[in-house]
Amino acid sequence: MKGSDSINLSRREDGCFILKGVLDFQTVPVIWQHGLTLFSEAPSLVLDLQQVSRSDSAGLALLIEWMRFARSQNKPISYINMPTQMLAIARASSLDSILPLARG
Repeated sequence: MKGSDSINLSRREDGCFILKGVLDFQTVPVIWQHGLTLFSEAPSLVLDLQQVSRSDSAGLALLIEWMRFARSQNKPISYINMPTQMLAIARASSLDSILPLARG
């Protein structure tokens, strides 16, 4: 699915979800619901963030909302390969200790 700036969420054959593009105040509303639709069919959620080219606080808010959704559905969730810039924002706001971050 393409967003207004360029955001894409897809699922690989191994079940891992790939988020690609810009996560910001314009693209997050577009991709949020699409993610919930895709995630509803998956038994567990692993999201690879390596191809996120840029993010702001809206991107982190999205990850928190997806985490809440997964927990409400009793689905394990983890985020892998978080870009350095995104991780810096997470650390500055102490979200790195809340988000289920894993190494890819």
